[in-house]
This record gives sequence, structure tokens and C-alpha cells, in this order.
Amino acid sequence: MSKPQVGKKKEIYKYNAPWTVYGMNWSVRPDKKFRLALGSFIEEYSNKVQIVQLDEESGDFILRSTFDHPYPTTKIVWIPDERGHYPDLVATSGDYLRVWNVSNDEVKLETLLNNNKNSDYCAPLTSFDWNEVDPNILGTSSIDTTCTIWGLETGQPIGRVQGHVKTQLIAHDKEVYDIAFSRACSGRDTFASVGGDGSVRMFDLRHLEHSTIIYEEAQHTPLLRLAWNKQDPNYLSTFALDSMETIILDMRMPCTPVARLSNHRAAINGMAWAPHSSCHICTSADDHQALIWDIQPMPRAIEDPILAYTAEGEINNVKWATNQPDWIAISYNKSVEILRV
Repeated sequence: MSKPQVGKKKEIYKYNAPWTVYGMNWSVRPDKKFRLALGSFIEEYSNKVQIVQLDEESGDFILRSTFDHPYPTTKIVWIPDERGHYPDLVATSGDYLRVWNVSNDEVKLETLLNNNKNSDYCAPLTSFDWNEVDPNILGTSSIDTTCTIWGLETGQPIGRVQGHVKTQLIAHDKEVYDIAFSRACSGRDTFASVGGDGSVRMFDLRHLEHSTIIYEEAQHTPLLRLAWNKQDPNYLSTFALDSMETIILDMRMPCTPVARLSNHRAAINGMAWAPHSSCHICTSADDHQALIWDIQPMPRAIEDPILAYTAEGEINNVKWATNQPDWIAISYNKSVEILRV
């Protein structure tokens, strides 16, 4: 990532939010370039989500809308709709999974997906994923050891979005911290999860009676996040609590990592595979660094990243723009920066 240049196009654009940013993601719609949703991290029951968009002429971010969100968003994802066929939706997880409709910069809650109809108590959702092969499917992970697969009816004719539980399953022995659908053509049915028991587990919606453990941490350290390679569904990545290394797994050789990326000097918080390349991944950590790696030499050891960027604070999230592969977004403290790579 190069330094900003004097001239028309900058390499780095920065947005300062009124609060600490935690949840963050790029829109994927072709007509909404440089648009991001940002979630606050405020201790009380008064969090916010902002939708901001870069004005390429002025180089400034424009605040398009703000809406209330009770708890901090554990994750934000825009509907994976690269052609603009569906309503303009963004989903957030926290206490529940909520799906919001963004129309002319006005945001309204379309549906709140709650699995505990018989109880006032809800087990907080740690994360979720939106199925790229079939955008009518979402999956949530929860501290109550379960994953829930939701069916969404985007209801084009009636213009209303509704949801229902397709299935709920006990996924791990402890809390489930992340869930991700495979990016393969058959990814509609294949997903993986990680959790407090230190395992990566694979599931198939067509055969939910059993799952496959494809990796287990030797000390059973909790695994916090996982991400599928967007171009080669054989690879996925994960990292453990307080770990300074990112683990790359090959589905064809489970149980043993095919690579360990370990140049960070503090705990890793985020990772994002390149949308356009099977061998590039960006990792971010409390050491203020975002590192881009080329994993092509695998299974030879990968010693160093090919690019490094140092931010002004501990980076807690990194996202690679799906339809603008030259751009990565990072968040730290109250700031979001987008970096041209």
C-alpha cells in the first residue's frame, strides 16, 4: 500500500465517526460504489449504524443515513447482490439478526429474526453470513452453541422481506464464534463454523445429521473467525483467541494447516481474502498493522507479507471490497480508512 500521492486520485481516504467503529462492510451493488455501513461500539443500549459513501470528486465521505441499533453490531453484511436484482438490503447481528431496507438513503427495519419465540431471553449472536450462491439464505452463530440457517423471502411482488428458520443445529460443544458459507458452486449447502472448543467444523444442509471436524487447536484455544477463499473453495483461514498468526487450511488435507502467517506482533482481529485472486489475503491486528500476503508458495513456508500498512491505532476489522478489488477498508478507534492496494 503506497503513500498518498499528490494528484487527482488519492491512495487513502479517511472517515471519522462520532464513536468507536466495530462492525463494518462494503456494499456490493454496482451502482453504489465506495459505500460502507459502519456500526458503533457503545457500552449502553444506544448504538448506531451509519451508511457513508465516498464522493470521488471531493474526496470526502458523505453521511447518507444513520439508524439506531440496540447493542453493538457483531457483524454487518450487505446482500450479496452484484447485479442489483434484489431490494437494497443490509443485515446486522447483535441480540437478533435484523434485515434493513435502504431506499433513497432512508433505512427501515424489514424483519427481525428471532429464534426464541417462547422466551424473552435471547442468546447473543456472535456473527452471521449471507449466502452468496443463494441470497435467500443466511446463517447465524450464537453463544448458545447453535447455528441457525434462515430462509428469507425478499418478496419482490409485495415488496416485503420476511424470514423463517430453515434449521437450527447444535454446532459446537461451546460458544460458536463465526459461521461462513463456502464460495463453491455447491456453497448453497456447505458451511463451516468455529467456536470456543477450538475446532473448525464443516456442515452440509442436505445431511445435517453429522458434521466433519477439519481442524482442531491442540490446546483447544477458542477460534474466533473463519473466512473462505473467494476464488478457490479448497482454502479457508482462521485464527485463535489472542493469537498472532493466521492459519490457512486446505480442505483436501484437513487437520494440518497448510500455512501459518505469523508476522503480526499483537493479537489478530481480522482477515479478508481478495475477491479477485485465490492467493492473496489481508490480516489485521492490535499491532496497528494490515498485512497483505501472497500464499502462492504453499506448501513452502510464507515468511513475509508482500505489503504492509500501519494505522494510527489497533485495527479491529478489515474488509476487501467485492466489486472494487483495488480497495481495502480498515477500522480502528473512531476511524475508517480505505486503502488503494
